[in-house]
Amino acid sequence: MTKLLEIKDIFVTTNEKEIIKGLSLCVNAGETHVIMGPNGAGKTTLGNVILRNPAFKLERGDIKFLGKDLSNLSTDKVAQMGVFMSFQQPVEIEGISTYNFLRTVKNARGDNKTSAMDLRRELTQTAEKLDMPEKLLSRDLNVGFSGGEKKKNEILQMLSLKPKLAILDETDSGLDVDAIRTVSKGIKMFRNSENAVIVITHSSKILEYLDVDFVHILVDGRIVCTGGPELVAQIEREGYNAFKGGEKCQK
Repeated sequence: MTKLLEIKDIFVTTNEKEIIKGLSLCVNAGETHVIMGPNGAGKTTLGNVILRNPAFKLERGDIKFLGKDLSNLSTDKVAQMGVFMSFQQPVEIEGISTYNFLRTVKNARGDNKTSAMDLRRELTQTAEKLDMPEKLLSRDLNVGFSGGEKKKNEILQMLSLKPKLAILDETDSGLDVDAIRTVSKGIKMFRNSENAVIVITHSSKILEYLDVDFVHILVDGRIVCTGGPELVAQIEREGYNAFKGGEKCQK
C-alpha cells in the first residue's frame, strides 16, 4: 500500500493565531478519509497547509507527500506533484473559460498527450455525467455560475486533472439532495486504488453516498477521535462537544 500523505505533529498559524495544535494524519492510496468538526476547528486550515497556501504558516512538524517534504515547496509545485483542492467558495476568473483553464494547467505540467479536440470531447462527456450544461465549459470560469454549478465544476476539474490526492473542502455545502448525489457520483468516478480523497464536511449527507474508510473528528486544532463510518452516527447523536476531551471516542 502506497503512503501518499504523512503528517506528523504539525502546528499551524494564520494571522499570528495558532489554529492547528499538534495534528498527525496518514493517508494511503486507495483510502477515503473524512474530516469533520465544528466551525473554527481547523479543517480548512489543514487543507490549505497541505497545499502550502502561504497565508498559513507551518510553525513546526512535518508534511510529506509521496515521501517528499512539502515544507519548502510553493503551492504550484505541490499541485504539480499531484495534490488537488476544491474550495468552499470557488473563485470566479473573468476572461478564461473552464476549457482554456484546464488546457493551460495541463500544458503547464507537461501533459501534452491529449489534443485540444480530445480534451474538449473528454470534458463534454464528463460534464454530461455530472449533469452540468456543456455551455458552461466555454463561459468564464465560475462567472455567473450557481453554487451547485461551481461545485460540479470543481469535481470536473478533479476528474480531468487526475491528482493523486484530492482534498474536497465542503464541496457539499449549500447543495440540494440531487446535487449532492451528482457530486458523490463524481467522487466515485475519481476514486481508485492509486489515489485518495480527503473530504472536509460539516454534513453527514454526502457520506450516505460514499464508501468511507476513516472518519476523523477535529476539535480545537487537534484530531480527538478517529473511527469508521459508524462515528458519523455518534456525532449526530452527541454533537462535537462530547468529543472535546477525547473521552467519548468509541474505538
